[in-house]
Amino acid sequence: MNKNAFINVAAQEGNPGWDELVARPAELYSRADEIRSPFARDYTRILHSTAFRRLKHKTQVFYNVDNDHVCTRLEHVAHVESVSNTIAKYLGLNDELTRAISFGHDLGHAPFGHYGEKVLSALSKKYCGHMFWHERNGLRLVDSLELLEDNFKNLRNLNLTYAVRDGIISHCGEVDENGLKPRREFIDLGEFDRVGKYMPATWEGCVVKISDKIAYIGRDIEDALALGFLTRAQVDELESMAQESGALNTTVIIHDLISDICANSTPEEGIKLSPEASKKLNAVKAFNYKNIYSNPRFEPYQNYARLVLENLFEVLADMFAGEYTLPNVVKAQKNYPVLCSSFANWLAKYCIEDIVPRGELFDEACRCKNVKIYGTLQTQTIFAQAVIDFLSCMTDKFAVKVHGELLSY
Repeated sequence: MNKNAFINVAAQEGNPGWDELVARPAELYSRADEIRSPFARDYTRILHSTAFRRLKHKTQVFYNVDNDHVCTRLEHVAHVESVSNTIAKYLGLNDELTRAISFGHDLGHAPFGHYGEKVLSALSKKYCGHMFWHERNGLRLVDSLELLEDNFKNLRNLNLTYAVRDGIISHCGEVDENGLKPRREFIDLGEFDRVGKYMPATWEGCVVKISDKIAYIGRDIEDALALGFLTRAQVDELESMAQESGALNTTVIIHDLISDICANSTPEEGIKLSPEASKKLNAVKAFNYKNIYSNPRFEPYQNYARLVLENLFEVLADMFAGEYTLPNVVKAQKNYPVLCSSFANWLAKYCIEDIVPRGELFDEACRCKNVKIYGTLQTQTIFAQAVIDFLSCMTDKFAVKVHGELLSY
């Protein structure tokens, strides 16, 4: 086993790129008695964010908000943190960085899981001219959308370190890669214009990337079995695979793959699995895609998710009136009280105060010392982006709730 094999390349003080790794988009307020490292501070900023709290009501694979034992996006994040933390500690990497990336890596997911992401991507391409994908939306969220109170109760952007922001946008675990190595360049993260375009800038980011795939494979099988999603023939196939490679439940898969990574990874070869373990992982993943993720039983759920998100987008997008949009949204609270009060509050935080109606909304806008990304809502495209941002941050539960208002008269 290669214990502490990566200690000399870890993201820690003394690393040649340390200053770049801990750089923030803007200066973060400091406290005289601060005892946390930059990455530990990022972890707690993510932990205290409302975006993190919402993960408990966002779909991982199976939409079932009333079943306490179905995996949610929050549970998946906890699994990724556990896997990456174990690997990082053993290999001598910075586990505070893997913890922060893990907790932030899925903040950009839309409601209704990956299918909700597809719906928002189609809307974004049509009305904003670009695709929506959760890794880039995660970066947008931590850079521009999520706000935290400072020492004076003003709301400000998260201002996370480069290493954590980089780990979020580069975390995609869908591609079958092995022998992960970080890139050398500290690029502008805006250069990511497609999923997986660049490798992470740190070894820790590479660990989270492979941990993401390890974490979901077995857990999705457990849910599929518990919900009766698999046919007898598919269960037989799964049992046959288990006999060949060991039990296919979350704990066994995670243990075996973590041990294999720790035994086979070196700075020369990268973060890697043995050929046998890699083959096993990809075989289980292929089974999941064929029998779970592409299961026709998801079709009614997908149709419902599309209906909810498209209807909400159309209703809100029709309220555009340039700098007079916010009064329009406030007026519409008569028909859609929860939806429009929430959306008005959303817009007030990210628009220049001049277009915000006086009153509680204006007071809220004035305590927001963040970057005003929507300006004065001067174009339909900017407003469409505001609507998509708002929808992407909803939980499944909230989206269903406010969609219900559209059916009331």
